[in-house]
Amino acid sequence: MREPKLAFSPDLVKLVAEIDEFKGRWEALKMLSPDRLSALRKVATIESIASSTRIEGARLSDAEVESLLSRAISVRSFRTRDEQEVAGYAEAMDLVFEAYADMRLTENHVRQLHQTLLRHSDKDERHRGSYKTLSSNVVALDAEGREIGVVFETTSPFDTPREMEDLVAWTRKALDEGPLHPLLIIAVFIVTFLAIHPFQDGNGRLSRVLTTLLLLRAGYAYVPYASLERAIEDNKDLYYKALRRTQTTLKSETPDWDPWVGFFLRCLKKQKDGLAARLDRERTVQDSEARLPELSLLVLEALRTKERLTIAQLTSITGANRNTLKVRLRELVADGRVHQHGKARATWYSL
Repeated sequence: MREPKLAFSPDLVKLVAEIDEFKGRWEALKMLSPDRLSALRKVATIESIASSTRIEGARLSDAEVESLLSRAISVRSFRTRDEQEVAGYAEAMDLVFEAYADMRLTENHVRQLHQTLLRHSDKDERHRGSYKTLSSNVVALDAEGREIGVVFETTSPFDTPREMEDLVAWTRKALDEGPLHPLLIIAVFIVTFLAIHPFQDGNGRLSRVLTTLLLLRAGYAYVPYASLERAIEDNKDLYYKALRRTQTTLKSETPDWDPWVGFFLRCLKKQKDGLAARLDRERTVQDSEARLPELSLLVLEALRTKERLTIAQLTSITGANRNTLKVRLRELVADGRVHQHGKARATWYSL
């Protein structure tokens, strides 16, 4: 792989500086209680899984993804391909979050993550973790789903192993030794990876898993708490346009990196801006909770742990008088901190 010649506008340089400033402040910014940070991470993870699979055509909402993942803990059966893709993406992300410090960018790790990503996809069983053996050009389809032309010609199956070896070697060397900023290296890796299209299926989803891996390894520790995939989904048309504008120039003497790098950095900015706003809201809530009665705090803590509880269950957990507990619950419901579901004996509560 040739060394990219990157020269960026002042706006892109400013974006990199702004993202790095947030990265440097993260330890100070995340001064929330562990349970609130955990809740923030859970929301971001669900958003990431839902958005990344929807970008590729899945149709599950955030709520459906959350329900599926809570069910999938004990039941490893999935009714549709959408559910299979969601479960696989969740497991790949879990693997990255748990092992990123030891998961250096290698072809073996790329194939391992692909295998995990497609673990539950029945139709992908034969090629999980293996480079493609058939052409996988990006094509345009008509309203009936028939192919009407090639939009972008990806790397041939024959050349894929060599190009992947070159790309991984360049990326590792650039991250370890190169003068380029890590965010620019990651952007170049992703757009080139997608141009190679090394696997028969799952390349788009895998590219976003690999983005998370590389960002975490580069020290962007806030990534699990805000969804980059959501920022991309919200700008899906621009995502594909930026990819194509850069990819169609990659084989020229002077590739045009700006369209993709600009889009990538703007999505990273939206990711960190969204997290900063959520942290502000969380700190406001945390400060207001500090003034609540002790029993109210016990109720909130119990609901963060169990997610849904009845009055009987809350009475058992808190050891409080039932009538006093009802008063505190009414206050929390009126204040918008707790939701009441059902009526009479069927009543239960959630955050």
